[in-house]
Amino acid sequence: MDYHSPASFAEASALAANATGITRFLAGGTDVLVQLRSELVTPDTLIDIKKIDGVRDINCNANGSWTLGVAATGAEMSEHPDLGRDWPGVVEAMDLIGSTQVQGRATLTGNLCNGSPAADSVPAMVAAGVTVTVTGPDGDREVAVEDIPIGPGKTSLVQGELISAVHIPARGDNGGDAYLRFIPRTEMDIAVVGVGVNLRLDGDTVTEARVSLGAVAPTVLLVEDCAKSIIGSTLDDAALDTLAAAASAACNPIDDKRGTIAFRTEVAGVLAKRAAKIAYARAKGEQA
Repeated sequence: MDYHSPASFAEASALAANATGITRFLAGGTDVLVQLRSELVTPDTLIDIKKIDGVRDINCNANGSWTLGVAATGAEMSEHPDLGRDWPGVVEAMDLIGSTQVQGRATLTGNLCNGSPAADSVPAMVAAGVTVTVTGPDGDREVAVEDIPIGPGKTSLVQGELISAVHIPARGDNGGDAYLRFIPRTEMDIAVVGVGVNLRLDGDTVTEARVSLGAVAPTVLLVEDCAKSIIGSTLDDAALDTLAAAASAACNPIDDKRGTIAFRTEVAGVLAKRAAKIAYARAKGEQA
């Protein structure tokens, strides 16, 4: 195995572009190191990006948006004094991943690039409208989070490309987000269903919304019909019922030992209603 510790993302990209065999990037390592130890994957090239300047930074920009380094950990996100105030759903979703020890290493980028349909942080990021900078042999490009996963364990990134920054939009006024999941156990389990909701209000009326579902299809879903069902409403019971129906209709899950197709489909609607209520209360300043 060839181990590299580049000083820049351009150098990391060049190393990956010229590598042969299996290449893996190392940031937090909560997926890569587990795969190595269990011999699921033995990379020919391991590129450690932790020494690149800025990879652990969490910065609020002048316009209110946020830029996160790709090695910023879940623990650092949870402990940040302001990020959770703007985007509690994103931070809460990341905080659900693993144990306290894992939180000290796990990253948004790793959770995204692992390609799991049940990744907790991804529906929350999709609902929030998060984008990432992808650095490759041809330079940088900005990509919506929902366009990164293309199937279980697969991403749209090509050889030589890696994510070099995470961008969270400005929260703005009268907005709120939330993420909820269902798991069989009380903690440290994989989501059977996950739902992220992000919305904005004008008075009591929902004027903008994004709803994302996880663990109910081969990739995380951004469901426009869910958003349409609550935009223009005051999140009354009729709108919530329509939201639940749209969420269930969007599901394309599998049967496995953690849940049946019917169960996942039903729970998606239930969680969509609950998450929307939390996001709505946060938008009105009624819930932290």
